[in-house]
Amino acid sequence: MSRLFIAEKPSLGRAIAAGLPKPQKNQQGYIECGNGDIVTWCIGHLLEQVEPDAYDDKYKSWRMEHLPIVPEKWQLRPRKSSSKQLTVIRKLLKTASQVIHAGDPDREGQLLVDEVLDYLKLSKTKKAATQRLLISDLNLPAVKRALTSMRSNQEFIPLSISALARSRADWLYGMNMTRAYTLLGQRGGYQGVLSVGRVQTPVLGLVTRRDEEIANFVPKAYFTLEALIPYQNPQLNDGQAFDIRSKWKPSEACQQWQDEEGRVLSLKLVENVAQRIANQPAIVTKAENKETKQNAPLPYSLSSLQIDAAKRYNLSAQQVLDACQALYEKHKLITYPRSDSRYLPKDHYKQREQVCAAIGNNDTQLSSAVTKADLTLKSRTWNDSKVDAHHAIIPTPKSSGSAGLSGYEEKIYHLIARQYLMQFYPAAVYAEAELVFDIGGGVFVAKGKQMLFAGWRVLLGKSQAQNSDDVAHKVPPLKKGEVHTCREGEINHKMTEPPKYFTEATILQAMTGIARFVENKELKKILRETDGLGTEATRAGILDTLFKRQLLLRNGKNIHASDAGKGLINALPNEATYPDMTANWEFQLQGMTEKTCSYRPFMSELETKVLNFMQGVQQGPVPDSLKTLKSSSKPQFKRRRKTKKS
Repeated sequence: MSRLFIAEKPSLGRAIAAGLPKPQKNQQGYIECGNGDIVTWCIGHLLEQVEPDAYDDKYKSWRMEHLPIVPEKWQLRPRKSSSKQLTVIRKLLKTASQVIHAGDPDREGQLLVDEVLDYLKLSKTKKAATQRLLISDLNLPAVKRALTSMRSNQEFIPLSISALARSRADWLYGMNMTRAYTLLGQRGGYQGVLSVGRVQTPVLGLVTRRDEEIANFVPKAYFTLEALIPYQNPQLNDGQAFDIRSKWKPSEACQQWQDEEGRVLSLKLVENVAQRIANQPAIVTKAENKETKQNAPLPYSLSSLQIDAAKRYNLSAQQVLDACQALYEKHKLITYPRSDSRYLPKDHYKQREQVCAAIGNNDTQLSSAVTKADLTLKSRTWNDSKVDAHHAIIPTPKSSGSAGLSGYEEKIYHLIARQYLMQFYPAAVYAEAELVFDIGGGVFVAKGKQMLFAGWRVLLGKSQAQNSDDVAHKVPPLKKGEVHTCREGEINHKMTEPPKYFTEATILQAMTGIARFVENKELKKILRETDGLGTEATRAGILDTLFKRQLLLRNGKNIHASDAGKGLINALPNEATYPDMTANWEFQLQGMTEKTCSYRPFMSELETKVLNFMQGVQQGPVPDSLKTLKSSSKPQFKRRRKTKKS
């Protein structure tokens, strides 16, 4: 009688085996443990969706009349590079008394092992008894803890169904849309492949529309007005007088002279208000002084880490993910990196001393910060109700120094460690003041803010406190009802500026906060609760694919759409290029994991959608934007060599 552990990849398999009884014997594709347990592994996905011609030979040639291609019964096939390992698992399953699913703790990791068990026809009895091992830290103590708290794999069936739906949706949508628009491009004289995907294409659409907005931008003049109110207080600044600068807040009656962002476009209007307030009483209608606190940011999810690393080090999402995978698998210095959570289980609080000690040893830049950390503090990150399969990315208690780390790995470890240490620093404290004046019937507002205590912000390397006179200069402590005199109104002439080009950081922010780019109000509301476009595990790959296919291009830090990318976006129906549809799918996929949505209605709706898209392509003319691509350089498609995961 033996248990069979099936890990997602060899590195995880070796970590599990290390937590099981010795002596151990390494075999081809698995490890035998002292108590009879066996640990084997996948090498990433062992199975893949078959190509269309596996369903019917006629699909070997790309023809418009064959579309849409909708499989009646979905098929998988072993990947050529990993068929030997699939054979190893097949043999081991026959003799195992119990199966332990040890895929990574996310949607993909769940499906990756489940689909192998289904493909190899594991009996219903063994499938029902299969347990789930969730590991987010490859160090031995963490693995041993995980081995004592396994759950039934049945609990994770909804997660697997969600991943299956995503996989099939990607195939159905991507395969049909790519063939259709590549064939359209050929009719227009373009010979490249025009790749379409349910996530990559809306991302390309975001960049294309931003590029076009910048190219077509016409600057407009606008005007702001500040009331200058002389003030003198003998207790402040040696009695020297200064001006309270109070900004005009236009009333509703001024809307016809404002743009959609509230900027005043009429100089005459501003000049008129400036004349009206000169030498007039300035009555204080509101006076507020308060202290506010800013708590430390939570530890990182993968996306928040990628965004910060792009801003600070100009690293791509893929570079950050690669560094994280090495820190997790090879060096064992951080916990599972493909996480969408920024919270930690309460039980992790017990490890804070060991984790902080490891940080001090592994990152000399943070050794002083470790000694000043207050380990009696407990931030809001420790919250069991916010943690499911995986938690925030944090350092492990392993102390090995930084020897052997690459430059990128050192940088990423530093960010993760610093963010963890912030949890043991007090809140930053600010003095905030606001004065509202009535001057000639107009509303004028003066605001000031000053840091009183840096708290966790000292870890950012910023000064502990600002000039102590800052707030006093801007917003002195007046009382409601006081009357002062406005000396004059100062008009500022400004020009509107175009939006900024997307960068690696801002495109990731756009993907995670996609609700901002969605027009449907109901969907916008729903999306604020979801992960946005793509998942933590897929966003880096999506961007990488768009760059490799030369649909997106880099120019320094800026990201642009290529001619082929723009041509494709302008040829596609709007629905395919905006995030609304794709984000709605993500919402339904998330719903499957939470048992609020079902697989069949989701797929039926998608099949109808693809059919409608295909009819539109078959019945319509070749879009002009594809005809203009004749002379453009086509994207280079290099066949990628498949590499085994370590």
